[in-house]
Amino acid sequence: MSKSKNSSSRKDEEKVSKSKNSSSRKDEEKVSNNEHSSLRKDKAKIESAHQECIDRAYRIPIFLSTTTHLNDNQQRFLNRLILEIENALLFPRTLPLSESYPESILTDIRRLVSSSYGMLAVNLRRFKIQTVDVNAGPLPPSTPFWTGSVYSQVEPSMAFQFGLPLLLVREEDTDANNGIWAGGIAPLNLFIVWHSETQTVDQFFNTPEWRSAFANWSAQVRNAFYIQTEPQFKYRCE
Repeated sequence: MSKSKNSSSRKDEEKVSKSKNSSSRKDEEKVSNNEHSSLRKDKAKIESAHQECIDRAYRIPIFLSTTTHLNDNQQRFLNRLILEIENALLFPRTLPLSESYPESILTDIRRLVSSSYGMLAVNLRRFKIQTVDVNAGPLPPSTPFWTGSVYSQVEPSMAFQFGLPLLLVREEDTDANNGIWAGGIAPLNLFIVWHSETQTVDQFFNTPEWRSAFANWSAQVRNAFYIQTEPQFKYRCE
């Protein structure tokens, strides 16, 4: 009888021990699987961040001058423009969205201009205004007209002074008689007009005028990049 009880007790202990060992192994496997899963996720994040850095490394930085106050159609236009720029392996930078410095606005603009290899300025309709009085001389026609952001005057001017390749894109009738966007101020081959009321976004970006001007400007940007990144002293004959 005692032997039977001892045998039964040992069997119960073995069952409990096996059960504990099995449970322990399962817990260890779960922990191991969780650790592997976490490592895989971390690795994927690192690879994604690394790929993003690689993608940027192959793009030449340019200054995209635009505004943040856009209607739906203007936003579609800007999104497509950014896609065109990135497809040309250029990296669009703009204030204050992609770049921001703890300095005055003019200093920020100068810093971004001096660290870019081209400028693409987009002057989109912002305010529709009407002249009601002047300080001297006859009153001009009171027909309402569109103006863009004040920075669409400042940023391209600073880029031109610095010598960056420049491309100006204007929504029709925006600042038509104002600043650098008025006729005869900037070289005509720098100007492209988007007829937003009669031309869709896709139609504009498929026009020969845009494709030709953008291809020419992109080539100038690459040329500027290679010139600026050449060493000051050369140690071989060419």
